[in-house]
Parts: sequence; C-alpha cells; structure tokens
Amino acid sequence: MPKPPVRALTVGVPEPHPVPGPALSRSASFLHRARAAFAEAGYEVQTLRLSTRPALTDLSDWSPSALARYGEALQGILDDSDVPFCSLGPAMPHIEPQRAEAVADVIAGHEALNCSIMVATVEDGLDVPAAHAAAATMLRLAAGTDQGLGNFNFAALACVGPGTPFFPAAYHSGPASLTVALQGSGIVAEALSGGAGLAEVTERVKARLTEHASPVVALAQRQAATMGLRFGGIDLSPAPDGQDSIGAAMELAGHGPVGSPGTLALAAALTAGIQGTGLPTCGYCGLMLPLMEDAVLARRWEEGRLNLDGLLAYSAVCGTGLDTVPVPGDCSVEVLARVICDVGSLAVRLRKPLSVRLLPVPGKVAGDFTEFSSPYLVNTAIKPLR
Repeated sequence: MPKPPVRALTVGVPEPHPVPGPALSRSASFLHRARAAFAEAGYEVQTLRLSTRPALTDLSDWSPSALARYGEALQGILDDSDVPFCSLGPAMPHIEPQRAEAVADVIAGHEALNCSIMVATVEDGLDVPAAHAAAATMLRLAAGTDQGLGNFNFAALACVGPGTPFFPAAYHSGPASLTVALQGSGIVAEALSGGAGLAEVTERVKARLTEHASPVVALAQRQAATMGLRFGGIDLSPAPDGQDSIGAAMELAGHGPVGSPGTLALAAALTAGIQGTGLPTCGYCGLMLPLMEDAVLARRWEEGRLNLDGLLAYSAVCGTGLDTVPVPGDCSVEVLARVICDVGSLAVRLRKPLSVRLLPVPGKVAGDFTEFSSPYLVNTAIKPLR
C-alpha cells in the first residue's frame, strides 16, 4: 500500500495559561516545519494540532465572560497561524463542578478549541461530581452550539495521561514536544485481507504497523531533534475516516460483521498487535471505534448489530471508550452521568485510558436519524439509552 496518511502532528505547548501569543505562534511554526518535512518524504499530513497544559488549572479567572474572551483571543491566534485545532486540556478531578462545567464557555463558538473533563484517575478513582459536570456540559453544548456540534470538541476523560495526539483528549505536561498519529485503518485492512485467525490477526497487524510506522517514527524523531523538541511518541490507534473504515478492515478477517459474536475476541487480538510493535508510543495505542467517524460502524449501529453495551465491552480490551455516539437530545444529566460513570469505573478497574464523547442531538429522539453537516461525521440512527 502507499504511505499511510498522518492523521495528526501535535506539538505540546509548555507555557502556562494564559499562553502568550508569541509562544503559540512559535509552536505553530514547529508544526508547519514538521509538515513540510513529512510532505517532502511523501506523507499526507491531514491536521496540525496544538495541545496545552490544562487551562482551568492555570487560569485564575474562569468566569464565563473571561473564558469567552480568552477563547476568542486563542481562536484569532490559531486562525492567523493556520493551525485549525488546539486542545486546552481537561478540568481535573475534585475542582468545583461549576468550574468544570465552564469548559463549555471556552468551546462554544470557537471551532478550533477542544476541552475535556477528567472524571477518573487510577490514583483517586471515579469522581462522580465530575461525571455529572461532564454530562451537564454535554447538554449545554448540545443546546448552545450549532447542531450541538460543540460536543465533537468535548469529552469526559478517565485515566487519560498527557501526551496523546488525538483530540479532544489531548493535553500537555513537561517540555515542548512533538507527537504523531496515523490514519491506520488501511494498514489493518492490508494486514487482514484474505482472512485471518485470531493469532494471525495479532502477528499480521504487528508486522504491518511496524513496517509502516517505523519510518514515520524515525522522521518525527529527526524533526523533533532539529527543532529542539522532545519526541513524545506515536499513537498507533488505527483511526478511521468515513469510508476509510476500521470496521471494514476488521470484517476482512472473516469473523463476521462487527457486532457479531467474536467481535470482542477480534478487538483483543487487534489491540495485542497494535501494542506489540516495540515502537515508542503514546496515548491510547489501541483499537479505536469512533462510531460516527466510520461508515461501516455507523451502518452496523443502524442495523442493531452494535449497541452501547457492546461498545463498552469492547473498550475493556481495546482503546478508546465510547466515541461519537449519538444520543437523544432529551437525555437527562442523570442518565448521561451514569454512562460516563460506567466508562470511568471500567477505566479505573482496568487501569487504562478511556474517554466518552457522546453527541446529544438537539430536537431528535430515539428512532430519528442524525442530520449533522460536519464533514467528519457519518449520519446514523439515534438509539435510546437503556
């Protein structure tokens, strides 16, 4: 296959909030230099991203007006720097719920900005008030942003550490760094083409990922060294993109449609391959099943083969949790919080990073179909939260 697309080059910004404009511009220049080097080597770089320290930990004034002004200023700097995405990190556990919910004031109206709420850590366990704050934030974003798409830029995090290049979970700690992520569904499809038993799945995926990702890592390491950045690793989670589907790649193994009996075993075998390369990795580094970013997964959901409980079960043996799952717009805070608590409890029990990105759809109920205009999402059916 040709060289895989690079889903994201992410530079971690070390300066505390409020981040000075020149610091953001300098970090943006690193991204453009890195993209030029990757393009020269024959790689398509799809997105450039910045991640920062957790903003709500640094900022002393987190009133809605102050956060809205800061978000507007950041959006302007990013527009001028030609960097379309910046993650401001999570509200950390055990802060006031009102402060946690303030992330909505940063995201609303600022398409470049991502934010999150940490609802669980390995050290301290599940923070139930934080889960409720995350649920309330989802409903605020559903009501207060166009089509509710502010929730595409928000997630509840559980046991997620700094350094992942994938959004909206990304946040930074330590010196300035460069991390990289692939759009790796095509690599998995190449590995599984023609069918494969579970043991073969692991070995084939490991071999193909090692083959395709090793030169990406070497190039990223050289660029980081040239720019005086720490190389933070590669997240090998095989991200899909619409028709470039991880669901379709999984079905090439010959174990039936995704959602059939045996899907969990297949997910575990894939994850073992992803995590077995020996490359310097970061982030989730597991199987990624973002429902509405994948045409086949969206279709299997619509058919009833995939459901919320199944996705949660697969999360026990792979990455990333519940991702881009549409839910009725009339869901209550309590019901959404229970879903978030389920994921947070699983993450704590298994000591692994998971996240929750639910998309309450304004004006829609169970049985309706989504009508999102986002180019990043595949529309599908809305199911009840049972």
